Amino acid sequence: MLGANEFREVEVDLRAFGGSSLTSDIPVPKSGGVDGIPLTYVPARNTVFLSYSLALAEVIGASAIFIGVNALDYSGYPDCRPEYISAFQAMADLATRAGIEGRGPRIETPLIGMTKAQIIAEGLRLGVDYSRTSSCYDPSPSGMPCGECDSCRLRAKGFTELGVRDPLLV
Repeated sequence: MLGANEFREVEVDLRAFGGSSLTSDIPVPKSGGVDGIPLTYVPARNTVFLSYSLALAEVIGASAIFIGVNALDYSGYPDCRPEYISAFQAMADLATRAGIEGRGPRIETPLIGMTKAQIIAEGLRLGVDYSRTSSCYDPSPSGMPCGECDSCRLRAKGFTELGVRDPLLV
């Protein structure tokens, strides 16, 4: 897959904890303009993902872990901020044999300082077929985006700012 040497799938079901409109029976907000951390924040999601990735990276000797967090056009999640990534990097350097030995993986965040429009433009440059992607937090039973949740609004804003039509809305 995309030149990867190996592909592993690990099932992680954060619904066991709930606490979010994405992991429990709390309705996904559609109004926008939320003050503070939104109901769509999944507690410790990126910490869980990075922890699993860190364990595998240490075992296989990977030099980097990539995560697609974004701190500009995002929903206000605390685990998408540069200071969170820096803190996780510091923890990884302290908590692993590879880190202690000075060969631990770097946490890479290539999208962290990009706008949604810049991310979409880069995807188009790389040949991403956006008709096969969705950002929706509350899709219909057929998988179509709701067009109203925060994620749909941010995606629409990115396409609009870029001056490109979202293929899911055709």
